[in-house]
Amino acid sequence: METLQLGNESAFEMIFRTYYQPLCRYAYSFLQDKEEAEEVVQASFITVWEKRNNIAIETSLKSYLYRMVRNSCLNVIKHEKVKQQHVAHELAVSEVSHESVSQKVQAAELEIRITEAMKTLPEQCRLVFQLSRFEELKYQEIADQLQISVKTVENHMGKALKLMREQLKDYLPLFLIFIKDWI
Repeated sequence: METLQLGNESAFEMIFRTYYQPLCRYAYSFLQDKEEAEEVVQASFITVWEKRNNIAIETSLKSYLYRMVRNSCLNVIKHEKVKQQHVAHELAVSEVSHESVSQKVQAAELEIRITEAMKTLPEQCRLVFQLSRFEELKYQEIADQLQISVKTVENHMGKALKLMREQLKDYLPLFLIFIKDWI
C-alpha cells in the first residue's frame, strides 16, 4: 500500500491483477449484469488510483476493496430503483394526467429553473445536493462516499438549500403546484 501511495504503477498493477476477477464476481452477485459489474470494479480501481494519497485503510486492502465495490453496487441498485420509480411515475402521470398545456409549460420552465439554479451551486455543494435529493442517500452515506464528515455534508446541504431558495423565490408558488409530482 505504501508503494501504491507513492505512485508506483507496478504495485497498482499487482493489486489490480490480484483482485480484479474476484471483485467482478462479487459485483456480479449484486448486479446480475457482467458489464455493469466490470464497470463498477473498474471505477473502484480508478478511484483507488486517483485517491491513493488520501486512502487510510483501517483493515486490510482486500476488505477495503470489497467494501468499496459493495457500496458502489448498492448505489447502482439504488439509482436503478429510482430510475424505475421515475419511469413508473411518468407512465402513471401520462395515463391519468389532465393537465392543461399551460401547466405543462410551467412545469417545464420550473424544471429548467431548478437545473439552472443547481448549476450556480459550487461543485461539491451541488454533488452533495444531488446525492441527497435525487439519489436519496442519507448524510452518513454521502459523507462515506465523498470521504468527508457528516457535518461538512450538513453545511453543504444548508448552503445548497439557501442558494436554491434564493434562486427560485420567484417560482415558489409554481413549485408548490408541482411538488406533488416530485413526492
